[in-house]
Amino acid sequence: MPDLLIELFSEEIPARMQGKARDDLRKLVTDGLVEAGLTYASAGAFSTPRRLVLSVEGLTAESRAVREERKGPSVSAPAQAVEGFLRSTGLTLDQLERRADKKGETFYAVVEKPGRQAAEIVAEVLEGVIRNFPWPKSMRWGSGSLRWVRPLQSIICLLSDETGAHVVPLEVDGIKAGNTTEGHRFMGNGRFVVTGFDDYAVKLKRAKVVLDTAEREAAIWQGAQNLAFASGMEVVADPGLLTEVAGLVEWPVPLMGRIADQFLGLPPEVLQTSMKEHQKFFSVKNPKTGRIEGFVTVANIEAADGGEVILKGNQKVLAARLSDAKFFWENDLRVAKSGMGEWVEGLNAVTFHNKLGSQAERIERIAALAREIAPLVGADAGEAERAARLAKLDLRSSMVGEFPELQGVMGRYYALEAGEKPAVADAARDHWRPKGESDSVPTEPVSVAVALADKIDTLTGFWAIDEKPTGSKDPFALRRAALGVIRLVLSRDVRMSMTDAKGPVGKARDQIGIQETKSGPSWADVNDLLSFFHDRLKVYLKDQGVRHDVIDACLAMPGNDDLTLLVKRATALSETLKTEDGANLLQGFKRANNILSQAEAKDGVEYSFGAELKFAETEEERALFAALDKAEATITPAMAQEDFGTAMAAMAALRGPIDAFFTAVQVNSDNQIVRRNRLNLLHRIRAVCSGVADLTRIEG
Repeated sequence: MPDLLIELFSEEIPARMQGKARDDLRKLVTDGLVEAGLTYASAGAFSTPRRLVLSVEGLTAESRAVREERKGPSVSAPAQAVEGFLRSTGLTLDQLERRADKKGETFYAVVEKPGRQAAEIVAEVLEGVIRNFPWPKSMRWGSGSLRWVRPLQSIICLLSDETGAHVVPLEVDGIKAGNTTEGHRFMGNGRFVVTGFDDYAVKLKRAKVVLDTAEREAAIWQGAQNLAFASGMEVVADPGLLTEVAGLVEWPVPLMGRIADQFLGLPPEVLQTSMKEHQKFFSVKNPKTGRIEGFVTVANIEAADGGEVILKGNQKVLAARLSDAKFFWENDLRVAKSGMGEWVEGLNAVTFHNKLGSQAERIERIAALAREIAPLVGADAGEAERAARLAKLDLRSSMVGEFPELQGVMGRYYALEAGEKPAVADAARDHWRPKGESDSVPTEPVSVAVALADKIDTLTGFWAIDEKPTGSKDPFALRRAALGVIRLVLSRDVRMSMTDAKGPVGKARDQIGIQETKSGPSWADVNDLLSFFHDRLKVYLKDQGVRHDVIDACLAMPGNDDLTLLVKRATALSETLKTEDGANLLQGFKRANNILSQAEAKDGVEYSFGAELKFAETEEERALFAALDKAEATITPAMAQEDFGTAMAAMAALRGPIDAFFTAVQVNSDNQIVRRNRLNLLHRIRAVCSGVADLTRIEG
């Protein structure tokens, strides 16, 4: 079985595109080969800044012959039907077979496709992949029609087996496939011949190219750590930057430099962001001082002087960048120390949304809402309102204008410089969180109050103007905002209704200027926003191991607009159903509910009159009466106290008496009085269990 090696050699591929390009190349080629009738053992894709590579092992030498039969129209069918069948099969009338069946004679087409050599199939598939490769951005060059991310220079397409290596005949836009490539742009020794993937990888490394991205990442990280350790320093981990830098170099050579003393007073986040965004440097921290005092840059060449000239050049450029950052920092500090009034005025000129007003107007809404929420999360109302008024002022700062990703972080520094309390300053940094699923939620009460106010104002505002997420489109990140509200509420056990007109959501809606009508809010029904929260909650709880049907069973209960209450109920029910008693009780409940529902439909009456013990004929019936009395005595006060665990446990304890009842008793007795009493007893089972959750929505 031959092995296949493909290399697409070009000018530098942007680092951010390489990962997806590897995956696309592997999938498109292997899918094409399989669709054409070939099989393979394994496939691996690789990339460097100048090449995409695919290695396919254990490829079959040729596709199998295929014999396909297709049933056509009746021999007596109209000519148009026969002609259509001929066109679809590519055959002529005399090539069709006639076969008799019960309805008469029918045309059949027998199409035989002979096996094809792997080289022929590979050439066909690869040309299609190259011409239709899904680059996010591509370009044309010269007089050709081919589009590629950067000018494509050469192609390796090689099938190798025990007889040797064979170039697959292929030409794309004047570029003929061959068996040669080249190594490092500066340290390589020209083009060289390869005979297969193993030979290719070895020769590339000799030519100063590390093919595997993971190997380049490991070399960069290990080299950076060694340099930092030798100076008593630590490299600040940044997986995203590591992946990006590995996509910029073919032969990584880490070099470490120092930051000039004049810049060490800048906040560490500023140093780290400036070096990462502008220079692709790793930050190096002094563990004794906690300051960023150095950097690691990764060269793509082994310099004769050990990288001294490279470092000097990088330090010169870095000094210019940090000089700008220092200017921004000092200018912003001047504004902060004067009370930040300049930024307050500036936000009047910043439009949040043309239908929702300016940032200044939005801040007023958030401040009032934060004051309302503060008691619910244990925060001081005055501090929460003050924090909300200051939280977004750094949007007008020079530093955030240059580095938007520092919003919030810089706000905290400026608030502290303005003499604000630490809790107020921390809210400027933390009210943006959580920014995603992996981000932590703020824990300080003032920060939680401002974060909730910010996100609730965003959601109610965009709901009010009917700018809701649709399908995969969510331009205002409303799904993320809703999930943020859920996580914040649950982290603090916040008790608030998401539909109460006097609650935070109602206040937020009123502040936007939406007026109530006799039929309710004039904007989209408030329950629509609640449903949106419920959908996000389902996703969140599913990740926590709570099944969707369990959540549905709890959503059907009163109080589903209180997210904390809802989650407590769903968690308790989920844990109960994981027990043997809980699972068996569910089956007993469904049996009782099914029998009762059928009887009520047949008799045209709801059996809710109350069962009487005096009509019980068996010990199992009497035991079930006693068990239901005991369960109700526990469940009713437990539910009133929102002690769902106790209520669920009491409900699960009914499993034994219910099982014994159905084993010993025939519900549909010939005695109509006994039958009705037993049906009323089943109604009591349904009522007791339904007071905890709607078990009819549970699957299984």
